[in-house]
Amino acid sequence: MMDPVLMGLGAVIVMTAFLGILRIQRGPSGADRMLAAMLFGTAGVALALILAEAAGAGGARDAALVFALLGAITAVAFVKRAWGAGD
Repeated sequence: MMDPVLMGLGAVIVMTAFLGILRIQRGPSGADRMLAAMLFGTAGVALALILAEAAGAGGARDAALVFALLGAITAVAFVKRAWGAGD
């Protein structure tokens, strides 16, 4: 059984991701939608770390690090595409 603190943290992260869904639906610009998508990446990393801690699985920690790296690369690619290299 999971620690109640970890369950509470997981619930907060899931609620934050739900708010990100609302931002994607209502976001007036592409940047708002991209930030909400980055929120999903961050929430995914956080949930993977919580599950790794609860299960004691080191492989899930490694997967969370890969997800974090991919999120950073995605953000850089979005900025380069949206604002161009000359701006």
